[in-house]
Amino acid sequence: MSSSVLPDFIEPLGGGVYAIDTGFHRPRFDAAYLIVQDGHAAFVDAGTNYSVPRLLQALEALGIARDHVDWVIPTHVHLDHAGGVGLLMSELPRAQALVHERGARHMVDPSALYMGATAVYGAQEMERSYGRLLPVPAERVSATHDDQTLDWRGRTLRFIDTPGHARHHHCIWDSTTRGWFTGDTFGLSYRVFDTSAGAWVMPTTTPVQFEPDALKRSIGRLIEADPQCVYLTHYSRVEEPRVHARRLLRLIDEMVAIGHAHAAMAPELRHTAYKTALRECLLQDLTHHGVPQSLMDDGTADDWLGLDIELNAQGLAIWIDKLVPRQGAGSGTQR
Repeated sequence: MSSSVLPDFIEPLGGGVYAIDTGFHRPRFDAAYLIVQDGHAAFVDAGTNYSVPRLLQALEALGIARDHVDWVIPTHVHLDHAGGVGLLMSELPRAQALVHERGARHMVDPSALYMGATAVYGAQEMERSYGRLLPVPAERVSATHDDQTLDWRGRTLRFIDTPGHARHHHCIWDSTTRGWFTGDTFGLSYRVFDTSAGAWVMPTTTPVQFEPDALKRSIGRLIEADPQCVYLTHYSRVEEPRVHARRLLRLIDEMVAIGHAHAAMAPELRHTAYKTALRECLLQDLTHHGVPQSLMDDGTADDWLGLDIELNAQGLAIWIDKLVPRQGAGSGTQR
């Protein structure tokens, strides 16, 4: 099918890969991917329940029957990636879910996942943004392990364990495009910040399992495969991964330094200090990347980065509080 007749929320990326804007939060913020191979399909990430109509529309637009979807593969079980898996699977009669071994149980019984998120966001926000999570029958869920390969209709998919953002995170290598589907392991890249120098990528240190050393090792493993591209959930295909990996590793170190610099502050003061320092760090890096000052002056950068700065500050605090007892620096604030 010609890309000119596809709905505008579907972006053909070549090699049978399509990015689908899930509509979560804002346009071009959250992607699910559809891989088409020999008339069959696999989804990587699924957005939320409210994303599912778009995913089904993408199948129809591309002429893929629902019973020709073989796999639904969340990169990890955070709700902007996996919240829609149960509802999507209920519409795909032959699909199997492939989930990291630490996350598979949450697809079969999402009650703990839902309650944990509700404790953070509140019931009203959960209903507005995510809806009620649906379970996937246990017989339709398989757990992946590190360095597992799947020969899918002549296309090889490889799964590696990539902790650092979350311990239930795997990344998926696509042999056809020589690209990784990276979820949040390879950070975030919003198209509004693209310049003549290319994409701008930042790491995510969100709650509750940020582990900087593990994240840096995971990024290193991705680069070892010499990928031609990475497919980010937030947002879309990014080329020259080796160049971006250097930025990610540097920014991780800078964020860790921010975490340590304000560790001794009272929690409420520390959170504000983290947000201020993270904002300054990221805006400075955007300037170095060639992003126009006008995007900083008119509030565009703050608008796009505000949620990430808030969540990253929370993640830094949780991580630093786990370190405090081992360093003998006091009890800290336990989350």
